[in-house]
Amino acid sequence: MARIASATGRYGGRPASERHAERRVRLREAGLDLFGAGPGYRNSRLVDVCKRAGLSTRQFYEEYNTLEDLLADLHLYVNDLVEQRFIDEIGRVEDLPIRERVARMVHIYIGAATADRRHTRILFVEIVGVSERLNQQRLERRSRWIELMVELYEEALRRGSSAPFDPRLTAAAFVGSVNGLMHDWTVGWVAATSDQVADELQRMLTGRLEYGHAEDRS
Repeated sequence: MARIASATGRYGGRPASERHAERRVRLREAGLDLFGAGPGYRNSRLVDVCKRAGLSTRQFYEEYNTLEDLLADLHLYVNDLVEQRFIDEIGRVEDLPIRERVARMVHIYIGAATADRRHTRILFVEIVGVSERLNQQRLERRSRWIELMVELYEEALRRGSSAPFDPRLTAAAFVGSVNGLMHDWTVGWVAATSDQVADELQRMLTGRLEYGHAEDRS
């Protein structure tokens, strides 16, 4: 019979940390299926998640206090995946001209955010308007993307690739546009491919650079 060994925290020969990690993976996957591809967070119940994960409610409560905690965890988890993919690719394009670099980075971001449509729905739809806590979490993660865009624009200014402008204002406007467009695209209000979405965002992002030079010539 399997038993817990108090000295080692092992159960049936497996350490507690391993069992904890496995439960998290199963619950995350169940949450992605139900929130990101199924009825959505608002129409899912805790028992539905447990059934999909093949776990008991007791095991769920060993990992999360509420269903909202699972959604919050998924939002951070997916954001981290997309952000890491984006950061990994930045170094590979840093020697390109700024406009070509911008184009590649936008397509990298959209590709990472849409590679798994469950992730897309978590990022841009399911997290919106759930609670003040999750709204704050969403804004905090958005601020990180704004900082990345500020760095990109500041580099363009240092290279003389654009006339002077406020990089933070422009970055905030762009990131807000990304969230709005991706929400509408995810729920089907915008009929386009992911490449078309990336192309449109690329034009928006480079537009400020082009506009600056146009002002200089006028």
